[in-house]
Amino acid sequence: MSTFQRDLSLTGQPPKSINLQQKIATVIGLIGLGILALFLMNLSLPQKAIWLTSSLLLMATGVILFARAAYLNEHAGIKNHGVYFKSLSSRGFWAWVLGIALTLFYVALYWFPQYLGLVNEGDNKGLIALFDPLSRFISGNPASQWFVYGTLYTLAILTFGIKFIYKYRHNRYEIIRTFSVMFFQLSFAFLIPEFLVALQLPYYDFKNIWPLNYELFAGYKIDEFISAGTIGLIMLIFGIVSVFVITPILTYKYGKRWYCSWVCGCGGLAETAGDPFRHLSDKSTGAWKVERWVVHSVVVFVTVMTTAVVFSYLRQNESESLSEYSPLENHTVFISALDGRPLHERVRSAQDAKASAVYFINSEASETPPSLSNTQGIAIPFYVISEIENREALENVRQGATATFILDGPETTRVTVSEGTSVSFFDNLWISKEFFIWFVIGLLTLIFAWVMLFRREQLAKDARYGAIGYFVIVISILLFTYVSTPWKLFFFDAYQLRKGYGFLIGAMFSGVIGVGFYPIFGSRVWCRFGCPMAAILGFQQRLFSRFRITTNGGQCISCGNCSTYCEMGIDVRAYAQKGENIVRSSCVGCGICSAVCPRGVLKLENGPRKGRIEGKDVLLGTDVDLMNHLN
Repeated sequence: MSTFQRDLSLTGQPPKSINLQQKIATVIGLIGLGILALFLMNLSLPQKAIWLTSSLLLMATGVILFARAAYLNEHAGIKNHGVYFKSLSSRGFWAWVLGIALTLFYVALYWFPQYLGLVNEGDNKGLIALFDPLSRFISGNPASQWFVYGTLYTLAILTFGIKFIYKYRHNRYEIIRTFSVMFFQLSFAFLIPEFLVALQLPYYDFKNIWPLNYELFAGYKIDEFISAGTIGLIMLIFGIVSVFVITPILTYKYGKRWYCSWVCGCGGLAETAGDPFRHLSDKSTGAWKVERWVVHSVVVFVTVMTTAVVFSYLRQNESESLSEYSPLENHTVFISALDGRPLHERVRSAQDAKASAVYFINSEASETPPSLSNTQGIAIPFYVISEIENREALENVRQGATATFILDGPETTRVTVSEGTSVSFFDNLWISKEFFIWFVIGLLTLIFAWVMLFRREQLAKDARYGAIGYFVIVISILLFTYVSTPWKLFFFDAYQLRKGYGFLIGAMFSGVIGVGFYPIFGSRVWCRFGCPMAAILGFQQRLFSRFRITTNGGQCISCGNCSTYCEMGIDVRAYAQKGENIVRSSCVGCGICSAVCPRGVLKLENGPRKGRIEGKDVLLGTDVDLMNHLN
């Protein structure tokens, strides 16, 4: 009997039972997952390295064998594979089981790692102990919950990436793009940061750019960079350059797809492990309206929060801000500025904060060394040293080594700071808090003015009003921060705001909802509604990028495959029917709409900006006299 499919249905037939190869692959993968489950129940077994290797290899093998059996013997091209008939991919029973399981894992990961076996003082237990051998091999340290997560995250992108390549093997763009996200996740997000830790350098994911990496400019992270010397300084400069130079240039040339679909780990997981759920994204106009306001509100919050955190750090780094509440117990304090509060008041504040000694660094050899005008109540040792004569000693003390200082005065006197002494440097940053806050205000004002003067016609009416409202709010908050209590933001501590943002956005949104709810809301709910990086790149893509998806409306048969498979909730078919270019801020340029189009209607292009957004409605034969064009 002929097995040729004679029906013309584009949605496919109800799925048949999985074949024998897929059943074997499923069993293999479940065995590997079962090993993790055993250790999750705090089962302690010897030879953890063997158990971990077996678990990871079995899970990876199961996924790859299942993908081969599912796609390798099919003709090239996209089939729907009955996604709306399967419980797992149509919000059925198994979808809810998977969603709940992922959510519980994320809750334990972020807030209850002790249930995964994390022990702060002592040997790890359970699941985290299983990953100790791999963590010690890479970085020399025991595993944490984040190492466990990073390992499983990387494994998911690699294995499901291979599955994705099998499925979309007819499309060269999808293959290259998937290899890209696999490479960046394995190297930049997983291995390189761990190698840096092994070398006792700051942990740093070079592909994680602000504002997605909202801790990049936190005070403790800046201190890590500064204490790491030249390499740390390079890391900090690279982070700044990534925001202001690399990101705009690449977005201008390629659109936001260079990051969201080629580099980003969140996008990589959504495209690979989340591929079976891409059709579940909400395509309604209401969801689009909510998306626009929510994601841009997140951008406003993270901008203000980061500015407040950096401003607070600069404020606290000035010696005039020394107080009895400064954390300086048993610290040797170095200050170098005479402006602001009187010197004797700052020395007394360091004494009240239980510092062990205060050094004033005289940076100008021609100036007379300062002295305490009022020594009443001051018992703490106070010394003045010349920066020129003590450069090597200052570098040694920054590195925690023994340093001998030559005191600034008519007689040559030396004072030694022992190895391992805790030190705190003030007035040693390149920029002041005043320069920083006015730089931010000026930069935001220039961007707002440029948009309103040169790109206003590309914004809808509500978007213009929204931009004005957001601008007024942000500038008002920054000015309030500047003129009021400098380390507060509307009476809230800036670092508490960062913790709140990390809980609500960094954990709840990106993890629990963003990944845990893949089977319910689709794979890009975080990218659509919560990711500030995606919002900023979308703003750049809409207003000055060369990227667009062109459409050939005359060839569109309105099958709806493109809209169904758009994980960003864009009604692609509506653009294709009218022959309009797709220049949406939310489009991540994954190219799946083009890959699943049976008529080749859609094409990803980088072209001239002129005429990029204007619509080109399809012309019917009755709309024009074709003979005029022939003549």
